[in-house]
Amino acid sequence: MWGAAAEPADSYYQIRPECTDVPNTRFKIKPGKTLSVRKWQAAFTTEGFLDMGKTLNRIQRGGIHPSIRGEVWEFLLGCYDPKSTFEEREQIRLRRRLQYASWKEECKQMFPVIGSGGFITAPVITEKGQPIYDPLVLKETNLGKNGVDFFQELTSRGPLDKKVIQWMLTLHQIGLDVNRTDRTLVFYENKDNLSKLWDILALYAWIDNDVGYCQGMSDLCSPMIMLLEDEADAFWCFERLMRRLRGNFRSTGRSVGVEAQLTHLASITQIIDPKLHHHLENLGGGDYLFAIRMIMVQFRREFSFCDSLYLWEMMWALEYDPEMYLLYEEPQFEGEKTEGSSKGKPKSINQCGKYERENMKNGAKSPEGPLPISVFLVASVLKDKSSKLMTEARGLDDVVKILNDITGNLDAKKACSGAMKLHKKYLKKQAKK
Repeated sequence: MWGAAAEPADSYYQIRPECTDVPNTRFKIKPGKTLSVRKWQAAFTTEGFLDMGKTLNRIQRGGIHPSIRGEVWEFLLGCYDPKSTFEEREQIRLRRRLQYASWKEECKQMFPVIGSGGFITAPVITEKGQPIYDPLVLKETNLGKNGVDFFQELTSRGPLDKKVIQWMLTLHQIGLDVNRTDRTLVFYENKDNLSKLWDILALYAWIDNDVGYCQGMSDLCSPMIMLLEDEADAFWCFERLMRRLRGNFRSTGRSVGVEAQLTHLASITQIIDPKLHHHLENLGGGDYLFAIRMIMVQFRREFSFCDSLYLWEMMWALEYDPEMYLLYEEPQFEGEKTEGSSKGKPKSINQCGKYERENMKNGAKSPEGPLPISVFLVASVLKDKSSKLMTEARGLDDVVKILNDITGNLDAKKACSGAMKLHKKYLKKQAKK
């Protein structure tokens, strides 16, 4: 309703009362700007086709109402095609839930703690595949005597496959990270929610042979657990997000994928603010490793929980590409099935996000695809802090401290606007080369 007061969104993501040092939330639900339940429902035809162009504009103006955030994210992340019907999406949802159940059962057969409501924080096998009889594991899993039986059964199976060993070695690492993820939220006082997060990450580690599990993934997956009640739906939303970001986590032994993004960040800063780039190089920060966390977990630590969700949906709306769904429907993991696609249709610029439109107009394509907006977000933060970095940073510790001071002091909408301006400026300067 026009003229109505903006409503704080904190009540949707309650903070534990003893946690007093969390960043303040700036995001507010603004009538007439935030995508509301009514506007969201009105964006669908009677058959279920979604007007994505109008939806993107609304999100870019004021974010998404928390009560519908999960279902909107499924479209923003490419889980569903806006040009599909209600019935077609229901069939896809059912098929994916069955696929998730199949994968989960496969994992449960190898390690019965999966799906049990528990999770582990201590290793269960050695690197050679020998069981470790750790009392902590027996206590955590509530397997009791059955736990001893499980370890005996594990031994009786004979030598474990290398892939199984590698996977089992990550399970306690996932558990340790789950225990640390978003623990300021009341939601994670419920152990069932922690185990759900562990199950999804453990299953993803099993099916993604190249990446497995890396620290930071729990921060990316956690919001999905909160926003989507069905575990399988939360998994597929996370899987779609990882399609965008998994390159950052891929390791070749010599380097980690995120280093490519840091190299791009260095190039952007060198063009936009050459003096700052030169200063950072002189401090030994020319590799830009001080910015790795921002890119890896997409600014989760620099914003409050609620504001980080607002930032994400703004970024995804700006980057939205209507061809994403068809691209993601290509089978990626063993056992994954997909149905026919309608490739070959021209992309409608009206259904694209503003950032994607700029890339289309300027032909901004690098061999690995267009640069993500997150790189320009970091560049925008550096530019905003340029004066402080130039005058106060006398070493890399100072750089890290200055950047840490932005926590809770950034505005998501202004940050995206700054990134868009830098992106345009960068493209213009690139074109003149």
